[in-house]
Amino acid sequence: MSDNRELRLVSWNVNGLRAVMKKDPSFLEIAEGLNADVLALQETKLQEGQLDVELPGYHQTWSYAERKGYSGTAAFSREEPLRVLHADAIMPVAHEVLSAEDETLVAVAATEGRICALEFPGYWFVDVYTPNAQGELARLDTRIAWDTAYREWLRRLSAEKPVVTCGDFNVAHEEIDLKNPKSNRGNAGFSDEERESFTRLLDAGFTDTFRARFPELTGAYSWWSYRFNARKNNAGWRIDYFLVSNDIADKVTGASILSEVYGSDHCPVELSIEL
Repeated sequence: MSDNRELRLVSWNVNGLRAVMKKDPSFLEIAEGLNADVLALQETKLQEGQLDVELPGYHQTWSYAERKGYSGTAAFSREEPLRVLHADAIMPVAHEVLSAEDETLVAVAATEGRICALEFPGYWFVDVYTPNAQGELARLDTRIAWDTAYREWLRRLSAEKPVVTCGDFNVAHEEIDLKNPKSNRGNAGFSDEERESFTRLLDAGFTDTFRARFPELTGAYSWWSYRFNARKNNAGWRIDYFLVSNDIADKVTGASILSEVYGSDHCPVELSIEL
């Protein structure tokens, strides 16, 4: 008989945790309602000591950006992790696989609190906030260099034990993943370079769990601009993902986008998996 249990994993870009704490319902109410085994956050926009989060029953892992009010990730897990890694863990890999110039770009991104990686007995859980390519693709070089280092680092982690990685990957992979693909072609988050880079990540041995379960489902988005009534009109993008190592893809029992949860310009995404 298998000892595996079904885990409920949730990822949410909160776009400023202090702001979500003050909304109705508050972050704490939403988190309690989600009842996740692991809740991963991106864009916490916090420095250490700025906010005391009381979430009973959870171990807290934080990764802070050196720059104030920017980026940052966190993970709340019912199980205490065996080991925790942060973004600096990708730097040895970056040194191996990148040019000196690109390694420098990744080193800057690694100061921005972009990774909380938690090792559990049966798997790695990796929360990531991928650098945004920004307007006019001003930071595309950083983004692609980061993707290269992150992909290789994740591949090496998956050689140790299966990987679940989630977060805001800042890319709509295919045309089905955003409402207006034609007018956004070439923009940040839907440039050919970013889309191809995401394909390379999947090709490195990972499955996009939501799209695997719903290959033709349209109108399924996780982020909406605050402008033009985008959320009301569901003019959104699917840029928040759960990816799993291919060898545990058959353990996935559910994948969903929790669009009924408000508080941010993103909504949470959820994965159920037997591990």
